[in-house]
Amino acid sequence: MNKEGGLSHKLHGLDHLRAFAIIFVFFFHYGRLFPHPEWTNTISKFGWTGVDLFFVLSGYLIASQLFRKIVQQQKISLKEFFIKRFFRIIPAYLVVVALYFLLPFTHEREALAPLWKYLTFTQNISLNIQTQGTFSHAWSLCIEEQFYFFLPLILLMLVYFKSIKKGFWILIALFLFGFFIRYYTYRHFFTPVADESWLNWYKWIYYPTWTRLDGLLVGVSVAALLEFKPVFSGKILNYGNLLFVIGLIIFTITYFVCTNEESLIASVLGFPLIAIGYGFIVLSALSPKCFLYKYESNTTTKIAALSYGIYLIHKIVIHVTQNQFSKLNIHNDSNSMFLICIATVFIISLLLNEIIEKPFLKLRKKILSRKKIEVNKASGIVIS
Repeated sequence: MNKEGGLSHKLHGLDHLRAFAIIFVFFFHYGRLFPHPEWTNTISKFGWTGVDLFFVLSGYLIASQLFRKIVQQQKISLKEFFIKRFFRIIPAYLVVVALYFLLPFTHEREALAPLWKYLTFTQNISLNIQTQGTFSHAWSLCIEEQFYFFLPLILLMLVYFKSIKKGFWILIALFLFGFFIRYYTYRHFFTPVADESWLNWYKWIYYPTWTRLDGLLVGVSVAALLEFKPVFSGKILNYGNLLFVIGLIIFTITYFVCTNEESLIASVLGFPLIAIGYGFIVLSALSPKCFLYKYESNTTTKIAALSYGIYLIHKIVIHVTQNQFSKLNIHNDSNSMFLICIATVFIISLLLNEIIEKPFLKLRKKILSRKKIEVNKASGIVIS
């Protein structure tokens, strides 16, 4: 078993998806925010959905750990859960926040949101990217941290009241709520504003937690299916490649639905369709019958391992790289600059991983090991 839960060989398929997600996001931000080769436009147009894939993956990975404890009738330890999340997410995040606030030349856009919003993971709420465009991509981290906080609390409540089966209805209710709140917000906050429509669409539709839960909910649903319905899910997983094709078809349909991202239909239906499409693809990656599951790649494994760091620092690095290398008469929109930026992002994310992420994960392991020893002693269990 993998220490984070689940069979280790299952993670090969998820590594491919995680690598794809960060590459997709990289292309999107490179094409939207920085001078770029024209050929990247086609790839970058739909790259924003890479974040939705991260949401589905996070929902699945986190929920599966918690659900597994419930299935095995083990106690969910909030202390252990939050220690794991803290040492995985916070150290590297704080390093990047510090860079942004202490070194103004790293700013890829106009200004930052207030520091307290980054420290409380509320930067995504009422975010105005016209005035607070620097490190705007922290919005997705805010939603994930809010999710990490509330999910175990909700599960503990359901376990306490012996109502875990009702969690299914909570998932459905929250998923349907997403349709309603996006429609309501679109009609009452976005449509009446004639000026700066794209800005208000991002502020009211794209960034808020309550309009962007679809991916996380789909990921939780995948975890619930696999953990609570093993016989049924086992039958479904026999059709891994078919699941992938279904996901790809839904994803393709969504591409056309979201041609105009700011339209009503795209705003209401786009996010759930993307989440469901990626949900099928994540399911396929967990199927022993699927090519994603069977194929192991050191390249995608490495990119997946660095994906969090890449997400955190890629805008800083692209911005600084283009500023510095343009002094050598390398055009910012050239293929050469594009390759240089890829190289510098990879190198800096590797350094972040080696200097910050790995040491804190080792510290996390020591803390959790010490906690286990204390629990075993309290239980009268002696480990030689």
